[in-house]
Amino acid sequence: MTIQKYSSAELAQMPLRFAPDVVFIANPDGRIIFANDNAQRVLGYSLQELQAMTMLDIAPEDRLKAYWLQQAPNIADGQQHLVEIRLITKARQQLPMELSIVKMPNGQLYGACRDITERKQAERHIHELAFYDLLTKLPNRRLLLDRLRHALAASAHSKQHGAVLFLNLDHFKAFNSDTGDLLLHKIARRLTASIQEGDTVACLGGDVFVIVMESLSVNLKEAAEQAKLLAEKMRSAVNYPHVLDGQTLQTTASIGIAMFLGHRETSETILKQAKAAMEQAKSAGRDTINFYNHDIQDTLNRRNKLVQELRLAIASQQFQLHYQVQVDSRYRALGAEVLLRWQHPERGLLAPGEYIALCEDTGLIISLGLWVLEQACRQLGTWQNHAQFRDLTLAVNVSAKQFHQADFVTQIQRVLFESAVNPSQIKLELTESSMLENVEDTIAKMRELKLLGIRFSMDDFGTGHSSLQYLKRLPLDQIKIDQSFVHDIASDPNDAVIVKAIISMSEALGLHVIAEGVETEEQFNFLNAHGCHMFQGYLFGEPLPLAEFEKSLHRPTPGSTNP
Repeated sequence: MTIQKYSSAELAQMPLRFAPDVVFIANPDGRIIFANDNAQRVLGYSLQELQAMTMLDIAPEDRLKAYWLQQAPNIADGQQHLVEIRLITKARQQLPMELSIVKMPNGQLYGACRDITERKQAERHIHELAFYDLLTKLPNRRLLLDRLRHALAASAHSKQHGAVLFLNLDHFKAFNSDTGDLLLHKIARRLTASIQEGDTVACLGGDVFVIVMESLSVNLKEAAEQAKLLAEKMRSAVNYPHVLDGQTLQTTASIGIAMFLGHRETSETILKQAKAAMEQAKSAGRDTINFYNHDIQDTLNRRNKLVQELRLAIASQQFQLHYQVQVDSRYRALGAEVLLRWQHPERGLLAPGEYIALCEDTGLIISLGLWVLEQACRQLGTWQNHAQFRDLTLAVNVSAKQFHQADFVTQIQRVLFESAVNPSQIKLELTESSMLENVEDTIAKMRELKLLGIRFSMDDFGTGHSSLQYLKRLPLDQIKIDQSFVHDIASDPNDAVIVKAIISMSEALGLHVIAEGVETEEQFNFLNAHGCHMFQGYLFGEPLPLAEFEKSLHRPTPGSTNP
């Protein structure tokens, strides 16, 4: 067909007909009089079918209807208007489009639609990033607080109570990354299935979930019972065995509950109250439910005060190291365990039991643990100039949080370089739980550090849940028998059997074994007779400041003999 066969009107419409956008021309009443080839292809209608329809037939949205009835007649010639619509195809598929409308001099309306599917997908993705947890797809903290503010407003209007449940999984870090992610997915679905319409389940990252309950009873006692009932339901949902990749796993949850009515408290305050109640539930033994009350607030205030004091203590060097000697079966000093003490300006000398858990929770343990390691290496460097001390080893406790820092190995390398000490004189003590928190990461770090000469001891052995399968993979040098087994070793047959088993197992694995908490000759003799030849405890010396520790090595120890 030659160009002469086209009419002038057809020639004028050629650019529109083959335009890449979906193009329409409609009368002022919306009746379609022209649709280009792309419009016919995208919508699945022929030109004849479209010409029997109006714009509202293919985009039946309220916003377009309102626009066509109210604004279209008043558009000035050549003026452009933009409106987002959804075109409905012949197959009833909805397509997000941006419609650009221009009024032509003859009164007809020219409309060009551009597909904005990708833009809408990007907007949804940005919205999800801003308001939803990426792993569980549940509302995140930002969206949770917004919904909680609305819940407070609704409560103020209706006079009905509401509740916030703060749920934290117990011992979640024991699961590896992949298993943990699958478990969180499953728990998120179970929690969502447990709530009523109008309530919210949010994930604040990791193993922390928050549930907002609305429209509870106007009676506080009844509302609290309703909240507790849901909390029990949530706890059961978490506790029920999870089958993941053919493996059955079980976990528990600690739940804190804070009640609210209207705007008596802010959303942030209520969330903090629920979290404080959850922490009390964990302290009470985990797998429990606890309501927030003012006693908890007092505890929280004391905790916050202690955190501030700890920060000041680190900055002003209020901490000091004490040393408890470790000996062989002939009472000869082999080295010492480095123990942290806080010289509190008002309360005097504080042992770690009063503050170390808080350091773990707040992350202060990372900087504090590094300081201990630096001081220990510095002391070993000083002892190199003293014949009596130069062969001593120092055992340094390392927390799980510190050990699993990405730059932990680099920090050790730096400290060793700066102190120029023999790495084999440093023994890092880790607990069973910290070693098993992320086994593959633990093994990788231990192997890397052992190449430098660092040695490792498993602290408090027997009190955790270590598997022999993992134990034989860990590049350990030593196992430390926990003092809880040593204390009654001479009178409790069960403790005696456990200790003998630990010693035999250590020998089979080629590991040294040391017993802590040795306080009597009877305990010493039992351990020595059954193959444990390294000891630590008050029988040999209490933890002492540096100067006193050095002096104690000059004095004869109990049971020692003159050459």
